[in-house]
Amino acid sequence: MATPQSQRRWRSKNHLVKRQLNVMARGLVHEYLEDIAAAHGLRGKGEAVAFAAFTVRLLMQHADHDPAAAQRLADLRDSYHRDRDLYQG
Repeated sequence: MATPQSQRRWRSKNHLVKRQLNVMARGLVHEYLEDIAAAHGLRGKGEAVAFAAFTVRLLMQHADHDPAAAQRLADLRDSYHRDRDLYQG
């Protein structure tokens, strides 16, 4: 855990461009994030979260114009909703 002083320093440095996101997640999700980071040359789980958000957003944009992408997104969404208890903290 970071000291209060280092947290204040981080916040004052990054307050215009970043916000801290603390999310409780099951160990399985942490393992997924580590795998994503390793597979794509990312700097850790935080960057893996950003990459996952970027990836889903891109798929959403493609789904607006491509029926196959829309179906993939729908399949992923349905699968997540069906199994969401495995992933939520």
